[in-house]
Amino acid sequence: MKSINYYLNYVKDLFIKENGDLNLLGKLIKICILFIIIKIIICLIQRFIKKTLEHQRKENIEVNDKRALTLGILLNNTVKYILYFIGILITLDEFGINTASIIATAGVGGIAIGFGAQSIVKDVITGFFILLEDQFSVGDYVQIGSNSGIVEELGLRVTKVKGFNGELHIIPNSSIQIVTNSNKGNMRAWVNVLVPFEEDIEKATKALEEACLYIQTNNESVVDGPSLLGITELEGSFIRFSIVAYCKADTQWSVERDIRKIVVDKFNEENISIPYPRKVIVGGNEN
Repeated sequence: MKSINYYLNYVKDLFIKENGDLNLLGKLIKICILFIIIKIIICLIQRFIKKTLEHQRKENIEVNDKRALTLGILLNNTVKYILYFIGILITLDEFGINTASIIATAGVGGIAIGFGAQSIVKDVITGFFILLEDQFSVGDYVQIGSNSGIVEELGLRVTKVKGFNGELHIIPNSSIQIVTNSNKGNMRAWVNVLVPFEEDIEKATKALEEACLYIQTNNESVVDGPSLLGITELEGSFIRFSIVAYCKADTQWSVERDIRKIVVDKFNEENISIPYPRKVIVGGNEN
């Protein structure tokens, strides 16, 4: 019967050379274990970052949910890049590649590479300033140039914006110059209501005021109003009334839809008609 020492020596010979160095199989297993450890460390750090941001939100330390989500994504990506970079350096060193000379050369080569990587550096710097100044966060509805949608990710180099039609806009941070953020503070909801000239204006005004009162007491998204501004324009065969309300961020469209629905219901109750295309023929034969 073979002894335990025999199996230990067999395993040793399988992974270690006679001079005591690891052979190729031993190095590959060591590298696999290294990256498994790196993955575990990344998961632990990401969990710590998540708990820290959640604690800050509970303590009201000027970190809202969207900003915390953006910070979490950025910090997680930064930790991931750094640890994987360290893992790659250790791997190269394990195969006899002098990483010290690579790092030293990077200082000289970085000057040459820097000219070609200026846009990347600008992307990263701009990304940090966007986050630092809280220009927008994940979940905000923004207009960046000709692209609009919901911010899905704010990364070190690019910002990803999801459009209403499902398209994903990937925008380099350095190209972001003018941003219109629809999630900063209360937003305005504006609805125009058209009423034919022949309708009773007082009756229509009363119906619109009742609709505004109903929205004010039943829609939790509204923080001010709605208010009837009265007749704002006379056009063709109809009169234009305008209603304005101020509501929570990112709810203005749903509030506008709600106002229109209630106005239609009130008009139907009061038998107030809506404008329709018409022609008035003047002159001609009576026959």
